[in-house]
Amino acid sequence: MESLDALIQRVDNMSEVELDHLPLGMIQLDSQGRILKFNRTEASLARIQAREQIGKNFFYDVAPCTRVRQFFGLFQEGVRAKKLYQTFGFVFRFAHGARHVAITLFYSDKTDSVWVLVSDKVMPGER
Repeated sequence: MESLDALIQRVDNMSEVELDHLPLGMIQLDSQGRILKFNRTEASLARIQAREQIGKNFFYDVAPCTRVRQFFGLFQEGVRAKKLYQTFGFVFRFAHGARHVAITLFYSDKTDSVWVLVSDKVMPGER
């Protein structure tokens, strides 16, 4: 797989099919947290339908567990500053069990949006 920096450079130009074939979860959010794109990889891991998430607010309707300073706070600061590139460990708590992940949030100047990259590669020290 290509480097994270290379992926970030081209993600705005990727088709839905290309996004769906990435081995990582990719979610694109507008400045209010509404979902613009939600790839099949993340939908499968979260056990939800990707298309049904479009237009919903990620922080309130889809993943309310992310409405914490470490995640939602970083998102809000990044949107305000129009600059964000942060990676951190996070635990999604699903009915089917906890999912330990590495999250990368990055702001795209090109689309004035924030991409949420979800990787099952856990950060050192997390578990």
